[in-house]
Amino acid sequence: MAEPETEPSDISARAAEVATDISETDQPQERRTLVSSFINATTAGARAAGRGTRAAQRGATRGTQVVRREASSRTRAARQRASSGNNWLADQVMAMAPRLRVRNQSALREQFPDRSADEIADALIEGAARAAAATGGAAGVAAALPVLPAFPVEIAAETLVLVGIELKLVAELHEAYGTPAPGRFPERMSAYVASWSHRRGVFMIEGGLIFAAGSPLARLLRRRLAVRASRSVFSLAPMLTGAAAGAVFNRRETRKLGQDIQRDLRHRAIGDR
Repeated sequence: MAEPETEPSDISARAAEVATDISETDQPQERRTLVSSFINATTAGARAAGRGTRAAQRGATRGTQVVRREASSRTRAARQRASSGNNWLADQVMAMAPRLRVRNQSALREQFPDRSADEIADALIEGAARAAAATGGAAGVAAALPVLPAFPVEIAAETLVLVGIELKLVAELHEAYGTPAPGRFPERMSAYVASWSHRRGVFMIEGGLIFAAGSPLARLLRRRLAVRASRSVFSLAPMLTGAAAGAVFNRRETRKLGQDIQRDLRHRAIGDR
């Protein structure tokens, strides 16, 4: 997966904003609009870069040996970027996490009055599942447009929004059960990235929560992201079939993640009584 032609801080900040807004709105059309706008903006630069690359390649076939060597150098650089795509995506997730807007326990109880922790958690999971479905559907529609899509970039954009939705869900499930991760907000969000990677509640994770280069947790995060990004290809199938497949798959996977985390948190809540 090649990196989008966008500043890291810019794309992570915008992904966090979109993931937050799409998770909290009840309007299906607004969800689709938010995701489509983000994906289109992210891929616009990649399409322009792609046109420049194709022009350079045509020139290389007609030009001198020097031009051919330059084109070969660009190809090797592109391959190197693709091989480091998982590292790039992991960096974006770590930059995005502390930018997400997370509702604390009091805010959730105010929004869902007279509901138990389990009922609030169920509502959060279903809301996140709907947001994830809208993300897959919007990506599928974008891929069906009669414009050559920058598939790797669209996959990266969809994956970032999906992970943002799921990280927000993980954080708010911990809040709903009154078991937030310790530390200041950035530290808590780093813990929730670990929780997302392990598919467990924060308190169930063994081996620490440090994303040091080469650490088991960093490797697990990259593996999870690679799997998630590869599955986003479903959304990019042609003729709108990807929109339907992406919506169904994303809804199912996000709901399953939420239920796995909820199960851990519920068991801890019962054990603490």
